[in-house]
Amino acid sequence: MTFRPKFVTFDCYGTLINFDMAGAARRVYGAALEEAEMAAFIRSFSAFRLDEVLGAWKPYAEVVHNAVERTCRRHDVPFRPEDARRIYEEVPTWGPHPDVPAGLAKVAEHIPLVILSNAMNCQIGSNVEKLGAPFHRVITAEEVGSYKPQMNGFERMFEILGCGPEDVTHVSSSFRYDLMTAYDLGIKSKVWVNRRHEPANPYYEYTEIADIGGLPGVFGL
Repeated sequence: MTFRPKFVTFDCYGTLINFDMAGAARRVYGAALEEAEMAAFIRSFSAFRLDEVLGAWKPYAEVVHNAVERTCRRHDVPFRPEDARRIYEEVPTWGPHPDVPAGLAKVAEHIPLVILSNAMNCQIGSNVEKLGAPFHRVITAEEVGSYKPQMNGFERMFEILGCGPEDVTHVSSSFRYDLMTAYDLGIKSKVWVNRRHEPANPYYEYTEIADIGGLPGVFGL
């Protein structure tokens, strides 16, 4: 029997929105770095962003600022605060992956959609407007006081929605930020969107789809 959750919960950036931090870094630093150096810079920038969200909550502008500064230090690149700010200010301009609007709209006809995102309240509205589907609730890291992959955001999401792990299907393209935590919290119904920025990891018991166009089929829609 096909599971029909009370809510389909989503990671936003990377899963629904084309999270172009790598492109933003290239636009700022690409002229100064050779391709191999730029690729290494992007890898470090990703790693430092993850490290920055593992502690106490701070505004996402600080997360980006600190991650850029640490990346520049590691790669012996001059750091300017205005460069970090430029990268941060790109975030609200990004739109969805091409496969997202139609797939989301079809699911939304049958199941309420919820976002749990590592975002600021002032950032995410512009991105969500571009998704082309109604959302029952958008929950941000700023609202819950912590970033994924910490558990608190998921726990607060359950409180806000008045449900438990057994009542949702969580959809993400990231194991490290979402699906590992979802697994540990007992969310049995998980969907991995294979955006090819992380390798598959079957230990975490998920349904794999290539893009959001495949999501309605998960629910037999």
